[in-house]
Amino acid sequence: MFHAARRRILAALTVAAFALLPPAAVRAAYPEQLIKIIVTFPPGGSADTVIRALEPLVSAELKQGLVIENRAGAGGNIGMAAVAQARPDGYTLGVAPAGALTVNPHLNAAMPFALKDLAPITLLAEIPFVLVASANVPARTLAETIALAKARPGALSIGHGGNSTAMHLTAALFTQRSGIAMELVPYRGTAPAAVDVLAGHVPFAVLDIPASRQLILEGKLNAIGVSSARRLASLPDVPTLAESGIAGFESVGWFGLVAPAGTSAEIIARLNEAFTKALKDPAVAEKIRTLGAEPAPTSPEEFGRFIESESAKWGKLISEAGIKAN
Repeated sequence: MFHAARRRILAALTVAAFALLPPAAVRAAYPEQLIKIIVTFPPGGSADTVIRALEPLVSAELKQGLVIENRAGAGGNIGMAAVAQARPDGYTLGVAPAGALTVNPHLNAAMPFALKDLAPITLLAEIPFVLVASANVPARTLAETIALAKARPGALSIGHGGNSTAMHLTAALFTQRSGIAMELVPYRGTAPAAVDVLAGHVPFAVLDIPASRQLILEGKLNAIGVSSARRLASLPDVPTLAESGIAGFESVGWFGLVAPAGTSAEIIARLNEAFTKALKDPAVAEKIRTLGAEPAPTSPEEFGRFIESESAKWGKLISEAGIKAN
């Protein structure tokens, strides 16, 4: 008990000491020890791979090592709660997934953290999706897809990677914005959804790029449109859903870097500088794109506004479409 109290007092004194330093001194002093980054997904996933790709450049920039800790579960809530409860000293950060920050709060009455408990640093990467059709479906464009669905209301279906995932919400947003009725069919991940749309068991699916790109290039799946605001370098001939007729349509998965609320603005700025510089490195950017993601460096303020807009968008859709947690 005594030692725990002593550690809390020392931590408080450390934070207070940093607060008394002028901004330039804080930036010069930080970091003085290893920085732990909590990744809310298991090893090998896109978020984990991206942060490990950034690690050498960020470590060199900060002149300090990064320790990556994978703490998966509850759609990212477990890892984000750990970050929110950490000391705001810049030595515990988290890779925040879109779902944990902008979807889960609208699906779960009891959350282990709130957005106000976290400080945005930068968006790291966006993960666009693609709406595909089986080769035997008589629709090759968005207009043809909508016409087919309206001619057969409720008879067609769209597979996706699981209830309350970004792919599920993308499919729901697509049907809502295009004014069509389609059954949304959940799968346990992208791969099974890709298998079934390839076999023609479901006519359409919303898939991520790694699961679909080669099948599209080989002509085994027809790409109706990508969900991002801009065309993708990996599928340059596939139009966006927005340019094909659903004005303003944009739906992407994403993850970004956050710190506990109360972390000093000077430390946030130092971290933002290091991570955005690494994201802009051509070799790192190319590696991220091979994962089907797009590097997306931002300022802390831009990332904060992005989180707010995404939360409002998905909260509205979840309410209107009656989407429930698993």
